[in-house]
Amino acid sequence: MKVLIVTQYYPPEKAVISPAIAQGLAAKGHDVRVLTGFPNYPEGRVFPGYKQRWRSRENIEGVDVLRVPLWADHSRNPIRRILNYVSFALTSATARNYSNDVDVIYVYATQMTPALGPWLWKKFRGAPYVLHVQDLWPDSILESSMISNSKAENLIRKSLNPWLRSVYGGAAAVIGIAPTMVQTLIARGTDKKETTLIYNWGDDSVPSRTIDKSSDVTEILFAGNIGDMQDLDTVVRAAHLVEDLPIIVTIVGDGVSREKIQTLAEELGCENVVFRGGVPKSEMPAIYGSAHFSLVTLRDLKLFRGTIPSKFQASIAHGVPVITTVQGDLRRLVEDFDLGFTSEGEDVESLAHAMRKAHELGSTDYEELQQRTRETYLNHFSRRAGIDAVETVLAQAVATTKGKDN
Repeated sequence: MKVLIVTQYYPPEKAVISPAIAQGLAAKGHDVRVLTGFPNYPEGRVFPGYKQRWRSRENIEGVDVLRVPLWADHSRNPIRRILNYVSFALTSATARNYSNDVDVIYVYATQMTPALGPWLWKKFRGAPYVLHVQDLWPDSILESSMISNSKAENLIRKSLNPWLRSVYGGAAAVIGIAPTMVQTLIARGTDKKETTLIYNWGDDSVPSRTIDKSSDVTEILFAGNIGDMQDLDTVVRAAHLVEDLPIIVTIVGDGVSREKIQTLAEELGCENVVFRGGVPKSEMPAIYGSAHFSLVTLRDLKLFRGTIPSKFQASIAHGVPVITTVQGDLRRLVEDFDLGFTSEGEDVESLAHAMRKAHELGSTDYEELQQRTRETYLNHFSRRAGIDAVETVLAQAVATTKGKDN
């Protein structure tokens, strides 16, 4: 197949799924190209070595990449964030020539705006497109801290919902990343037969690891974006409640809320919370390799109950059991597969209790938990299984479209 991938985020940004799809499909012999923006996530500033212009071509690990300009921003300001999303939607939509000879378009929909181009092109006999939905819209923006005005919320719903129904209806297939999300997408108009559950994944290439828990100190890691939605104020407050135990919480990453969270830790006098800042991707295996548990946290919003955050797969790929505050699908997965400990959402005492239970786990039980975590990843959440499933969906979309044309 000739496949065009449309995604707002792509390396050197810390994207996982979209480059894995591109490289995985290319390795299988498919002709793959990528349409993306200039790298600026998560800092909201264009990366050194890049200068925005109308078109820029490069080759990344054998994949042809076309970059189009966008409004670089990742702040809390709703107008600037909307400009960031909409600007990429508009400039990418002007790149139709890049899609002229492809068989299928794969849209990595962290937000739905990258679908604008493929949706428009399809109306003028463009290639079929497949949506890989990562966040439900408009829920993800209306339930965030960016939009707090009820009139603005109603305006956004009235503006977006008709277009979203049309985008879903025009898709050759839709992929959801969690069971509840798939059910919601079907309820919102996607074809049940063409809506598929495919879990996100981490990095299959990371080595299996064993870490001794016979020492007194329990290392708990949070690695990822530090934003309003990650609810790290609950993490810091919970860490403060367990300072009587040798528990260290290490926060690795950057984002718009980092300064606020660090200030909270200083005000509470948390000596057991360590901030590492952003680190190169090459250092992450070593960081995961020294962690006993990984935190997977989000604010307790309805939209997140049908979401499996990517740091969950990253954690279990490294064989690191998790402690999560995320309710719904993720909580059920952790409890059903017995991959760590769960707590109530945005509940400081509940999270502190989960941290205590994690610390009290004996070395033999921990070794079994660690082994079970890695095996669960390989059997159910691996990159190989995910790419195979996406390839199947794309091939079916191509076959179905050719069948209709004939």
